Amino acid sequence: MTTPPYPSYPDDLERPGLVRTGRSTFLRPIRPEDADRLVAFVGSLSRATLAYRSLGPVVRARDDVIRRGAHVDYLNELALVALAGDEIAGLVRYVRDPEDPEHAEVTFTIRDDHQSEGFGRLLLEHIAAAARARGIRVLEADVLADNTRMINVFLGSGYRIETGPPGQIIHFEIAIDPQALAVARAERREHTAVRRSLRPLLEPRSVAVIGANRDPLTIGHEIVANLLRGGFDGSVFPVNPRADEIAGVRAYAGVRDLPEAPDLALVAVRAGAVPGVVRECAEAGVKAVVVVSSGFGETGTDGRAAELDLARFARASGMRLVGPNCMGVVNTTPAARLAATFSPALPAPGRVAMSSQSGPLGLAVLDFAKRLRLGFSGFVSVGHAVDVSTNDLLQWWEEDPATSVILLHVETFGNPRRFARIARRIAPRKPIVAVHPGHADSAVSSLFAQSGVIRTRSLQELFDVALLLAHQPPPPGDRVAVITNAGGPAALTVGACAASGLRVPALGEHTRQRLASALSPHADVANPIDLTPTATAAQYRQALDAVLADDDIDAAVVLFMPPLADKPDEVASAILDAAAARPDKPVVASFLGGAGVADLLHRGDLVVPTYTFPEAAAASLGHAAAYQAWRSTPAGVVPDLAGVDTERARSLIAAGAPGPLPAAVTAELLASYGIALRETGPGAGPDAFLSVGADPVFGPVVSFGLTGDYADLMADVAHRVTPLSDRDAREMVRSLRAAPLLDGRAGGPGVDLAALEETVLRISAMVEDHPEIEALELRPVRLLPPGDGVAVAHATIRLADNTTGGSPA
Repeated sequence: MTTPPYPSYPDDLERPGLVRTGRSTFLRPIRPEDADRLVAFVGSLSRATLAYRSLGPVVRARDDVIRRGAHVDYLNELALVALAGDEIAGLVRYVRDPEDPEHAEVTFTIRDDHQSEGFGRLLLEHIAAAARARGIRVLEADVLADNTRMINVFLGSGYRIETGPPGQIIHFEIAIDPQALAVARAERREHTAVRRSLRPLLEPRSVAVIGANRDPLTIGHEIVANLLRGGFDGSVFPVNPRADEIAGVRAYAGVRDLPEAPDLALVAVRAGAVPGVVRECAEAGVKAVVVVSSGFGETGTDGRAAELDLARFARASGMRLVGPNCMGVVNTTPAARLAATFSPALPAPGRVAMSSQSGPLGLAVLDFAKRLRLGFSGFVSVGHAVDVSTNDLLQWWEEDPATSVILLHVETFGNPRRFARIARRIAPRKPIVAVHPGHADSAVSSLFAQSGVIRTRSLQELFDVALLLAHQPPPPGDRVAVITNAGGPAALTVGACAASGLRVPALGEHTRQRLASALSPHADVANPIDLTPTATAAQYRQALDAVLADDDIDAAVVLFMPPLADKPDEVASAILDAAAARPDKPVVASFLGGAGVADLLHRGDLVVPTYTFPEAAAASLGHAAAYQAWRSTPAGVVPDLAGVDTERARSLIAAGAPGPLPAAVTAELLASYGIALRETGPGAGPDAFLSVGADPVFGPVVSFGLTGDYADLMADVAHRVTPLSDRDAREMVRSLRAAPLLDGRAGGPGVDLAALEETVLRISAMVEDHPEIEALELRPVRLLPPGDGVAVAHATIRLADNTTGGSPA
């Protein structure tokens, strides 16, 4: 697709308008000088309007974040404002999808005193016309189900509309070009098809257990017992040719003997018998199969080939397949109550869903979650994931109203780019927390960072974070108050907060006076707030009330040493009361030395997460605060770069041979993407390098670092997976530990970060456009003062050898 060039400010979009009430308004594109006007506009919105805009709990962005919304490129991102006098009455914004440039996400915000006047419909008409002129064919929007005004704007617009399934959030696809309606429907059909295909797996009406056994110590018996014990209200069919009854339920000799075709079949037979059983299931009309049996890919090449054949057969037969080598499926929602697993520990209902790629690990996971009192909406052990994958399950839980947090144990990726696309869509609304077994796998870390996925270092940390996000809101910022009755643990907590990217700031004068008047004269009202070992439950409540009421505090960590104080149940009750009074700020606790005390911090749906040691509480808050900061930052776009000659680049690559390109060709190829090789004197900071390597799983990975000891000894290198958005480039160059040398925090004027980010984006665009580029390195890159750009002194480019066939991508 080609898009026409546009000037920096399209004055052709300025025009008068009339809303439904007859009120006159003026519409125009937003300008950088509208930054203050935009801050005032957002500041005037009610909490209800902000909730409709953010699709959930109200989070007021910082002024500097809001101001950035006045800067758009008028092509990949465009915002139109409707003015009432000199103020903004309404605003509409689209952001082009970097993965599909014919799609864009559109959002509307109307000031409260102008709602119901027709601003939404007027803005939709104008943004649709502007989007069509820029090559966009489909506008997508997510709307809360009770936002009837916006829903009526879309349904009454006259455009062809596709809507997602009913739920708390309705997804709209508005085909503003009628010729693209088929495309919009095809994309939505794919998503719908995935969900429909998983329904027999996660919400079956009947289940067969093939390999069921009368011995209670066997896997087949425990699956049947769990299905019955878990409250499944459909039919359960044990299949065993040598049994008449299993767990009190009639057994059948084979799948062909069942009275009806079950939706779901669990297979727990020896590996050699699995293909025949799956074939019988297909012939009987079974819609989904879970292969619990082991003896496949983990045994070597032949086993891997066997499981892939199994998956191909299942899909060709119209079945979805989970496994092999998995432990089953759990769904605690009222629509299912499915415990199709042999795990002795079954989770209680809750708001967390989890996908695990390790079957044996799932046993420990469910047992640990039960001890934590962490409830699950669903749990799927995907095993070797030859068919049903994490990507599929993400799309199921995306629209599951019972799920608010998604946990992933990921060992391998089937389609990393598809994962990124799905995760980016879900993460702003539902946190995704993942653990991956690698430590030095920069590509995985980059993929998670770009997708908004919270990566944890261990399963313990995974569940620590889940415990917080399932029961408390993410903190609006990084400022933490620490309340304690013992000084030592408080000092540990302060250090852990700093290590987790959090601050423990000094309290304001008003809060200190409030604390001093309420607490013991021996209490320390600084931050940490030391209530002394004689602290009472009432003093804990007063201290927590004070810090949560402080606008300069975003979260609280409460430490309690039971041996130093009596009546931990009263202290727990006081903490719950204070947390309930301020549901917009998270409260976490650590009851050191008090085994079982965590149960006291549960009161119905109100839960204050408690951790054995305060370091875990701080780390969990740190992850949650970083996630909230990511979610609050405007989404990035892959910009349309000026000065790019893709045809020239294509001809140079076509004329080149596999291996390193000659220096002259390398220089010309870089110039076709607006990067000039030039020598210059020393830069304003240390020299840097930019490189691209082809990862066999993730494709091109861009790396950035400072030359010398920074990269060689400190391993201070940032990585991102292409394609990079402007946000990716900005975060990448600022993520180095040595970043203060670049932005002026270490003294001096700093370097031209804007030019550096643009160079990163040009490199990303080059390797995305030309997958024949196997490796690229710019070294050294002279970092010059602000406004002077960067100087690339030397470069190498190597082309891949694709003569063996296949795509270079």
